[in-house]
Amino acid sequence: MAKQTFTTGQVLTAAQMTSLQQTAMLGGDTTAKVASYVLLAADAGTTVAMSNAGSTTITVNTSLFAAGDIVTIQNRGAGVCTVTAGTATVNTSGSLVLAQYQGGVLYFTSTSAAIFFQFATPESGDITQVTAGTGLSGGGTSGAVTLAIDTAVTADLTTAQTLTNKTLTAPVISSPKISSTYSAKTAAYTFVSGDEGQIFSMNNAATAQFNIPTDATFNFAVGTEFNVFWITGAGQPTIGAVSPGTTTVISTGATSATPKLRVANSGATCKKLAANSWIVFGDIS
Repeated sequence: MAKQTFTTGQVLTAAQMTSLQQTAMLGGDTTAKVASYVLLAADAGTTVAMSNAGSTTITVNTSLFAAGDIVTIQNRGAGVCTVTAGTATVNTSGSLVLAQYQGGVLYFTSTSAAIFFQFATPESGDITQVTAGTGLSGGGTSGAVTLAIDTAVTADLTTAQTLTNKTLTAPVISSPKISSTYSAKTAAYTFVSGDEGQIFSMNNAATAQFNIPTDATFNFAVGTEFNVFWITGAGQPTIGAVSPGTTTVISTGATSATPKLRVANSGATCKKLAANSWIVFGDIS
C-alpha cells in the first residue's frame, strides 16, 4: 500500500491490513511503467515495475520522501533500467544498472539521500561494463557478456592466419615439416624478396650468374640464405653482387667476390652477414 496517515482510534479494514502486510513483505501496490519515470511522493511504500525492451531510467529527487521510506524497484523488461540520482543522492554496494528480472529497495535515510539495496541475483555485482580491448571483440553493459579473440588483429592457436612482421622466438614446428621451394633457372638470375631459404639450380650452355642485389633494391634480413647448385649444362655458374662496389661478397673461391660452383651437381649457400655483406660457402672454386 502507498504511504498512509492514520489517526488515533481509526479502524483498518481487512483490505488495508492485507495491503500493509504485503507492503511489509515488499509487495503491495505496484505501478507498472513502460517508459523512463521520475519517482513521486505517492510511490513511498509501493513497488515500481519497469517493463521496456529499450533502456530506461527511474530518477530519484529530493524533498519527496521522509527518512525511513522505501520504494521497491523491479525491472521486468528486456531493456536495462538504471536507477538515477536526480537531485537526490543514491548510494549502493551493488549496481544501479538493472538487467531484466533484477531489482532492489530504495531506503531513504533523509529527504535527500537514499541507499539502494539490490536484490541478489546471479548477475549482480559491481561490474557494470565489460569493454573489449585491443585484439578482443565482444563485451557489453548488461546481462551475460562474452569476449572473443579478434583474429583480424590477434594470432590464436586454431585459426589459419598469415603473420606479417612477427618475430618467432625458438619456434617448434612439428607438422608439416618445413620444406624449400625449388626453382630451375636457365639464365642469369637476381634474387628477389620471397626467395629467402629457397633452392635454385642453373642450366646454361654458357656461364650464368646468381646475382645478389643491393639492400636498396631488396633489404633482406641478416641471416637470410639462398641455396644454389649447378644441375647440368656446359656453362659453369658463378655467384656475385649486382653492384660489387656496394655489396660485398666473400668466399673461398679463386675469386672471392665471384666464386664458381665447382662441378655439375655441386651446390653452395649464400648467407647475409650484415648490411650489403654476404658470404658464399659450399662446393665452390
